[in-house]
Amino acid sequence: MSTRTSTGSQEPLIESRDQLVAPMQAGEKPREQWRIGTEHEKLVYKLDDFHAPSYDEPGGIHDILMDMRQFGWKPVDEMGPDGTVNTIAMSGSDGTISLEPAGQLELSGAPLETLHQTCAETGRHLDQCRTVGKDCGVGFLGLGMWPDKSREDLPVMPKQRYEIMMRHMPRVGTLGLDMMLRTCTIQVNLDYSSEADMAKKFRTGLALQPLATALFANSPFTEGKPNGFLSYRSHIWSDTDPARTGMLPFVFDEGFGYEHYVDYMLDVPMYFVYRDGKYIDAAGQSFRDFMKGELPSLPGELPRESDWWDHLSTAFPEVRLKSFLEMRGADGGPWNRICALPALWVGLLYDGGALDAAWDLVKHWTMEEREALRNAVPAQALDAPIPGGGTLRDLAGEVLDIAHAGLVARGRQNSMGDNESGFLAPLREIVSSGKVPAQRLLDKYHGEWGGDISHVYEEAF
Repeated sequence: MSTRTSTGSQEPLIESRDQLVAPMQAGEKPREQWRIGTEHEKLVYKLDDFHAPSYDEPGGIHDILMDMRQFGWKPVDEMGPDGTVNTIAMSGSDGTISLEPAGQLELSGAPLETLHQTCAETGRHLDQCRTVGKDCGVGFLGLGMWPDKSREDLPVMPKQRYEIMMRHMPRVGTLGLDMMLRTCTIQVNLDYSSEADMAKKFRTGLALQPLATALFANSPFTEGKPNGFLSYRSHIWSDTDPARTGMLPFVFDEGFGYEHYVDYMLDVPMYFVYRDGKYIDAAGQSFRDFMKGELPSLPGELPRESDWWDHLSTAFPEVRLKSFLEMRGADGGPWNRICALPALWVGLLYDGGALDAAWDLVKHWTMEEREALRNAVPAQALDAPIPGGGTLRDLAGEVLDIAHAGLVARGRQNSMGDNESGFLAPLREIVSSGKVPAQRLLDKYHGEWGGDISHVYEEAF
């Protein structure tokens, strides 16, 4: 989740609808300026007994962040309501290391030109994590969800916005706290050249998001036992908050563009307003009222531009639009699969021929068929039925072929002369075997692990 680093007190007030569209319009870039931003989260555990470390304990989350300074990372601090200053993120040339609600560690990577750079960035970060892990006695686990921890087992990080969100989540769904405390994801952020290009990428990304969920399905355990799903993380989103999640049917309407997304976001209830270093609880209130000076939490005040940016970060659909598009469907995973997610989406969306071919595969699906596929994937993954017959595994091979062709057409080579298509190899193996990561973990649980979930920590990251 986003980390706020400025107060925005000197920013212009929002007084027109044009200002709401402006962030999306500002995201338009010529092809040569398109970049790749990859985010990945990891579960943190103490090596001695596998517990999730608190913020303040020796070798805990604060110490982990501080130890990152040896690699040039700089603290990002936030003052709590009681005046206590807490480090909630680290900033550096590779982006931002930030804290998810229960101490999941996230790298929000820098915007990079090639997948080769993305994988190098990922490798640097994980090498740093290994070094810090030895110093602090912690390990990192690449999964989509805590395999053995209840909500009560987990700490909560001292980040103000999380307090507001955790109070609000139980009002609107039964699984929102699980989303915050127990899950991890990989996502990739991509650019667009125009409103029409954004719309086509948004539609294609939404329609094929269930395939990404299936290929990266990696959360089959809850509190030490199989939970009946392959991506329980994805299932959790089905009962988190219906006002801010889902497949966004309006994206597939004729004429979809920035204005339609603005209307959607204006109808998404607010969480908070940030003023003078403090988060003010506005959960459930309306940004439309805010624009009229009628927000109950701040009567008489109008929103600033940073308030709208904050609000754009509080919707959680399968694909999200800010000044770029975020592909949000994948479970967290180990190092060798992190680079495969941006490879999939860059291959499909950053080459015109590949984008056309990918859209042609799915453009005839009805909204009901898209929703049915999304709902089937958390339990069935690649075995989920697709519109027109067959399974998602049948479609996966075609999609990977298109992504491969798109990466080859990009022609971005490393020093050895290799293009970016090799980063799809882990996904090719999954499709060839027919077993997603969660199914391999379940095989081990029922086989060599003998039902002992603690062996999952041997998988490392």
